Amino acid sequence: MNLQYSPKNNPRVIVIQKLYGKYFNEEEKLTFPKHRFKKFIKDVVNGTIERDSIINEELNLHLKEDLVMSHLDKLFQVIIKCAVFEFLYKPNTSSKIIIKEYLIASNEFLEDSQTKYLNALLDKISKKLRSKNE
Repeated sequence: MNLQYSPKNNPRVIVIQKLYGKYFNEEEKLTFPKHRFKKFIKDVVNGTIERDSIINEELNLHLKEDLVMSHLDKLFQVIIKCAVFEFLYKPNTSSKIIIKEYLIASNEFLEDSQTKYLNALLDKISKKLRSKNE
């Protein structure tokens, strides 16, 4: 999936938007519009929600000295959780691609300085979660 998308068609932008809405308004009903990556979008959104406690455990286990999720902006939390889901459950997608795609998507929501910080965080997380697998 290394294509350039318009922001509204970028599957990871849609993933971030859906999860942000769901995490901060639990009553929100998730719907998935027609999209050529609808299966991927649904898989990442539903998988991230279903495995939220596992993702939080992984983050606490590997990064408690480096980062406190509750201190991060809510959007950062969502992006990190999506990426962690992919690091853990999408082994056929390389860490570099996952990071690159979330950085591209995050440009819709974050400023450059925040994107650089996000890049560093995702890089560190991917090394801790995937070092034994890649």
